[in-house]
Amino acid sequence: MLNFAEVPDAPQSDDQDLLNRLAADLTTVNYTVDGVANLVGTDAYAALERDQTVPALLAARAAQEREGQQQEGQHSSESRLAAVVLVFMLGESAPAATLDAAFPSTGAAGLLSLGLVEEYDGGVRALMDLRPYSSDTGGDVWVASDLGSHVRPGVLRTDHVLGIGRASLTLAQFAARAPVDRALDLGTGCGIQTFHLLAHARHITATDISERALAVTRFNLLLNASALGIDPADLDARVCLRLGSLLEPVSGETFDQIVSNPPFVITPRSTGERVEDQFTYRDGGLAGDDIVSSLLGGIPSVLSPGGTAQLLGNWEIPEGQTWDGRVAGWVPDTADVWVVQREQLTPTHYAETWLRDAAENRDPARFAERFSDYLADFGSRSVEHIGFGMVWLRNTGGPATLRRFEEITYDLEQPIGPHVSAAVARHDWLGDCADLPGQHLLVAEDVTEERHQRPGAEHPGVILLRQGAGFRRTTLLSTELAGFVSACDGDLSAGQIIGALSALLNRDDDAFSDALLEEVRNLVKDGFLVPDSGAPTEPLP
Repeated sequence: MLNFAEVPDAPQSDDQDLLNRLAADLTTVNYTVDGVANLVGTDAYAALERDQTVPALLAARAAQEREGQQQEGQHSSESRLAAVVLVFMLGESAPAATLDAAFPSTGAAGLLSLGLVEEYDGGVRALMDLRPYSSDTGGDVWVASDLGSHVRPGVLRTDHVLGIGRASLTLAQFAARAPVDRALDLGTGCGIQTFHLLAHARHITATDISERALAVTRFNLLLNASALGIDPADLDARVCLRLGSLLEPVSGETFDQIVSNPPFVITPRSTGERVEDQFTYRDGGLAGDDIVSSLLGGIPSVLSPGGTAQLLGNWEIPEGQTWDGRVAGWVPDTADVWVVQREQLTPTHYAETWLRDAAENRDPARFAERFSDYLADFGSRSVEHIGFGMVWLRNTGGPATLRRFEEITYDLEQPIGPHVSAAVARHDWLGDCADLPGQHLLVAEDVTEERHQRPGAEHPGVILLRQGAGFRRTTLLSTELAGFVSACDGDLSAGQIIGALSALLNRDDDAFSDALLEEVRNLVKDGFLVPDSGAPTEPLP
């Protein structure tokens, strides 16, 4: 079985002693998120996350210029950190002696041996991006990936290994974090989702179609072995790396959790195209949105009963169709599904976005040709928009009970994953609840009420409930529902509150009670009201 330790033209991870020395050097120089932010300034660091390097470049160079105040042959900790930032985050070259000073245990020779730098213009320059990251493992780590086009001009290589981008952060913030036995990171890339999974999964299988990506993942895992709780001599005890497409590498296996930032980008196909010509980090090689549809159809069969999956995806919205109806048709009726669409783009906007992503706009003739291909491809299927969103799946082991599709384009609280898990728990509680009227409910801690009325009016014309956390929903209340919510302090059961409102409003009829109870159920579903765990309730079946 391949271990991906010595893949050509990729970081080498066959020398653990050298990796340990590199980790020690990075720690000594304070190459952390906070360390770099303090060096270049928070504004410049934020610009780096937008791939704008100039502010950080100016700040790091200024730190190096202050080196002249030191005695000859000495290097301040600030200048050593600046050298690391300039080489590995900003793509600058440096004399070998500068890196020898910044990496006293590793040296420029060690960085060359690891495949992180190359000789260039009388000095050395980075072959890989290597940057700090704060993971929920509880410590600072470092993540290697390929250099972006903002650092190295030109079209990206087709086997480009993407670093920590917006999509990978979105998935990390969306993924569930409950303890599980076996997890799958499908399309691992640089391994960032595996980093997060290690905090709560006993064992992770990480797959990718790219051998270089798996080599980068292995390098990152072993460089951060101590922080991640990995025994370098027995990596397979925690993480197994497998080469292959989609679900093929795990055929016949099941997992308690699957996370995936798959190659979901919709890319026009051409006759005679080769895999080597595809950008493997984003292009799964199938037509249209078949990558996402096949995953939504196949992932439930790879989940153990009760197991969940969180993934990202694009889907086409053809003329005359709704996005939610189309996506719903891909998911087996034995799987719970919750999809949150976060944005829609036109074909023109979509093509421009992804052509620029791979720096294909650097070649005007290629850019024009590929742009035309995109528009013709979408036109052939009458695509009006392309949606992007987050997908949550669960193998119910029986008929599905949760089928939720919604579009939310405003900012959510991050991480959103805990709020998704809490919403699913409320859904399950409602499904198991034998007698909702017998339950005691509370207003969630983050919920506030707004009342609007015309000047001089006796009563408010609009009553709103707002969430300050999670999905930050807002809902309009009727007078009777507002009265119900105001009484949810845990003292009275839902049925008792409805009874009191029925008497007060002279609405002692089943239709009133049933309609109000359904509205209460929706408030629980969306997290405005939560069960009072300390109050007496009817026993659940």
